[in-house]
Amino acid sequence: MKALSWAGQAPDHSDSHGLGAAAAPGWEPTIYAVAAQANVSIATVSRVLRGSAPVNPETRERVLAAVADLGYTPSRSARSLAEGQHAAHGILFPGLSGPYFAEVVLGYEEVAAELGRSVLVVCTHGRPAVRERAMDLASRVDGMVVLGRAVDGEVIAALQSKRLPLVLLGHDPVEEADSINAENADSAYALAMHLIHDHGYRSLAFLGDTHGSSDTSQRWRGFRRALLEAELPISEPTPCPLNEDGGRRAAERLLREQPPRALACANDEIALGAIGAAEALGLRVPDDLAITGWDDVMAARHSRPGLTTVRQPMRELGSMAARWLHERLNTNQLAPRHAVLPTHLVIRASCGNHSEEDQ
Repeated sequence: MKALSWAGQAPDHSDSHGLGAAAAPGWEPTIYAVAAQANVSIATVSRVLRGSAPVNPETRERVLAAVADLGYTPSRSARSLAEGQHAAHGILFPGLSGPYFAEVVLGYEEVAAELGRSVLVVCTHGRPAVRERAMDLASRVDGMVVLGRAVDGEVIAALQSKRLPLVLLGHDPVEEADSINAENADSAYALAMHLIHDHGYRSLAFLGDTHGSSDTSQRWRGFRRALLEAELPISEPTPCPLNEDGGRRAAERLLREQPPRALACANDEIALGAIGAAEALGLRVPDDLAITGWDDVMAARHSRPGLTTVRQPMRELGSMAARWLHERLNTNQLAPRHAVLPTHLVIRASCGNHSEEDQ
């Protein structure tokens, strides 16, 4: 939106007796009134209040004096008008069920609220016309975060062709776009090595869809590397949805057909479902079957047995994405950035007995 000049835009709120605008009963000062009194554009008023660009000192003083004289407080809509923006960020999620997505959204919204930006969320899993949904969202926001494989590479390329600022979250890096990930492969390798060397398990399986998630694919890669180094048999991952019911159903099939001694799950929800499946089949965890997860959600800490897992900074992923998108929107020349946040192995009882739990 093109910045509007003050001339002819600010309504005349002075009364017939020549009193100042602030004296009019019930009148609320606007950015137009500030611009008119300071004899500048509303874009200049916005730059002064936000400190986003250099402004002539004399002009700055004039604007600040007008703000103080009128008692003006900038609203979100006024900022949007002055900046030529929607004052909204968009997030493309594959889905919103489960504690992982909730934590990421909470982290994002906390920062967006601080920045005075609203957040529009579109879920794509199982929805028709995904490309159309993504492009419609793009028309209503200033920038967008894409989580995981919410959309394919062609849709991301289409969004980039619109010159829409993008931050990819939990997604393989793409040229000319910022990306933020949590570390996966090394922690998965450490988890597998713990099962192999500290517990002596020789039959290990992996539960999770490596084709539906970049994170899951990286976790399988680290897990597989440990099996190769230990010269253990490698079976293909058992695919399943990233939720408790999907984990229970997939684990039931696997445990009936070819039960391993240890089962590594792509996230905590799958692992909790697998624990339920094992119990239903009369298997004791960890005596008969070791089970591990990923994320360290609240339920993992309070399950019985406590779930061995990998803790990742879910809320920090969301908050960092919000700040990066805000910076991208307010900086003309900024090279693409790529961050990988650390994760940590958390050992509890579900993988076997230890002298100390929850290390």
